[in-house]
Amino acid sequence: MPDREIKSPIWHPEPGTVEDVFDHTYKEKEGPKPPTVIVWRNVILMSLLHLGALYGLFLFPSARALTWIWFFGCLLFSALGITAGAHRLWSHRSYKASLPLQIFLALGNSMAFQNDIYEWSRDHRVHHKYSETDADPHNAVRGFFFSHVGWLLVRKHPDVIEKGRKLELSDLKADKVVMFQRRYYKPSVLLMCFFVPTFVPWYVWGESLWVAYFVPALLRYALVLNATWLVNSAAHMWGNRPYDSSINPRENRFVTFSAIGEGFHNYHHTFPFDYATSEFGCKLNLTTCFIDLMCFLGLAREPKRVSREAVLARAQRTGDGSHWSG
Repeated sequence: MPDREIKSPIWHPEPGTVEDVFDHTYKEKEGPKPPTVIVWRNVILMSLLHLGALYGLFLFPSARALTWIWFFGCLLFSALGITAGAHRLWSHRSYKASLPLQIFLALGNSMAFQNDIYEWSRDHRVHHKYSETDADPHNAVRGFFFSHVGWLLVRKHPDVIEKGRKLELSDLKADKVVMFQRRYYKPSVLLMCFFVPTFVPWYVWGESLWVAYFVPALLRYALVLNATWLVNSAAHMWGNRPYDSSINPRENRFVTFSAIGEGFHNYHHTFPFDYATSEFGCKLNLTTCFIDLMCFLGLAREPKRVSREAVLARAQRTGDGSHWSG
């Protein structure tokens, strides 16, 4: 596999391309914070999902070997729909993808069931632009639970809604794959997140319908959700900050492993336009390996990269002294 750090063109961000750079001019409103309004429907659904996932974990040893393989295949496919798709392709436009690859990632995104690509990308850009403020959808200053899952169980802060509406999203609105998925998101979720993971093992190799539903569907879904949430919570709290010690996001190896490459979070918030989200290429970064493979096959192109000189200079200027390269 070619080394993308050598092959990829060095790219410098153009103003106005994607609104994912922190806005230092934003000031939180003075006075009391708005009341927290619990969305009980979401609390009940999330509780039921995780109870079902725990039961799926109990059933896992009884599943057939082919079901285990199918489980991990669905897990990887849905994870890539978030990491390579909604995150690196559509939120940050860090590389370009062919139509077949876009469709593949959109289907994986529907299997992941974490909101449609348009809404996921909008919220993620708001997160980068207003990180750790009231306008951040999953503001880690509000604690681990809030930034992990709590933000989905309560009404959004008014500033999150206001800033999301003002964000420049013309690239997403003009993207036919993004808008098609948004239009048919609910049926695509029913098909990809629940029906396909359950039906295939039951119909093709005779797995129990009970096991097929609770293992490849519910357990897999909950694991991918929590792996993504750890990027918002753990990777904003624990780890070192070799590139910018003035921001909360950290380098967290556990999150890197669980979220297939998304735990190099101090680097990512320092250089959000870099397709690899790390200076180390494919090391501990399965998503970068996947994008490299797609480039090799001609299904992706123009991965954006930060020059090594720029990375070293930034680490020396604003890092916490823990930077190493290798």
